[in-house]
Amino acid sequence: MINKVAVLLVVLLFIISALASDPDPVMDFCIAKSPDNSFSCKNSSTATVEDFTYSGIKFSGNFKQTGFSSIAVNSNVFPGLNTLGVSFVRADFGVGGVNVPHFHPRATEVAFVLEGKVYSGFVDTKNKIFAKVLEKGEVMVFPRGLVHFQMNVGDGPATILGSFDSQNPGLMRIPNVVFGSDIKEELLEKAFGLSSKELSRLKKRFSPS
Repeated sequence: MINKVAVLLVVLLFIISALASDPDPVMDFCIAKSPDNSFSCKNSSTATVEDFTYSGIKFSGNFKQTGFSSIAVNSNVFPGLNTLGVSFVRADFGVGGVNVPHFHPRATEVAFVLEGKVYSGFVDTKNKIFAKVLEKGEVMVFPRGLVHFQMNVGDGPATILGSFDSQNPGLMRIPNVVFGSDIKEELLEKAFGLSSKELSRLKKRFSPS
């Protein structure tokens, strides 16, 4: 009986892990009929080279106000990526600009420094930090689901290109998740040792506009 239960558990874990990854494509490509329905493909004969090229990250985003900007490139803006299990992002930093601690629940990220010097790292589940200053041409990987971060420590703007092994990696910024949601204020005050005034200021800063 115990052996049967063990086998069932192994099978269940295998099924869960398979469902947790992007499925393998069953055709050459699938250009979605609309961004709202990625499962319905256009006739392949109507596809053009424009479906497989994208120029939306030729230039940096506007980071002057906050010190940081990011441009996500996924199948919503780049139809040729649909069902291929990949996506990427361009991130631009002003001097001292920060990409706050965050994580991607559905993807591992590989970050390539296109320009500048960026303090970059992640924290594992044992609370060990892996971080260093990356310079132009260097690469760092952030394992799926682990909190990671970046900060421009150079004298000029910096740019990173990040690639994901999922067409929908997800993004959860820690400050926004904690202080920008409807978590009970009493809990947050106790968890972080904050006064109601301090918490109110943080909630105002990170709540969705």
